[in-house]
Amino acid sequence: MPPKVAATTSNEVEEARAKMKARFDAVRTGGKGTARRTKRSKHTSHAADDKQLQAQLKRLGVNSIPGIEEVNMFMENGSVIHFSAPKVQASVSANTYVISGHSETKRLEELLPGIINQLGPDNLMNLKRIAETFSAGSGKPGEGADEDIPDIGENFEDVSNK
Repeated sequence: MPPKVAATTSNEVEEARAKMKARFDAVRTGGKGTARRTKRSKHTSHAADDKQLQAQLKRLGVNSIPGIEEVNMFMENGSVIHFSAPKVQASVSANTYVISGHSETKRLEELLPGIINQLGPDNLMNLKRIAETFSAGSGKPGEGADEDIPDIGENFEDVSNK
């Protein structure tokens, strides 16, 4: 019995070796005995792009504007690009503003209480749409208000006078 097990094991080993050989044949650049090709990975550095950008901004004459806590850019579809604690640079002569930092795309409803003073006439339709969906979702305000208050049988003024 043991020789049969060894024969099937050796067949399995031979098949596995053949599979491995087939895999590594595609990696060779020359014939048998040549070195396998090495995979070269490109190390792209964003520092060079950042230096070029800073050089162009310096050429425009931008100045850093300190003390800006947040920047909101309103888009036509009702979403807002929100920058919290951005680095803002401006060149008034070139009419160029540079806002850099971490940005998030949010819906107008998510930022609403704090940005009402920033909304202009362009966002009036979005604000109306939000108000309509809010009023439609809550129903009539007088209808459900009494259902939440439990009925108490005694008069509190009579109890306090005793």
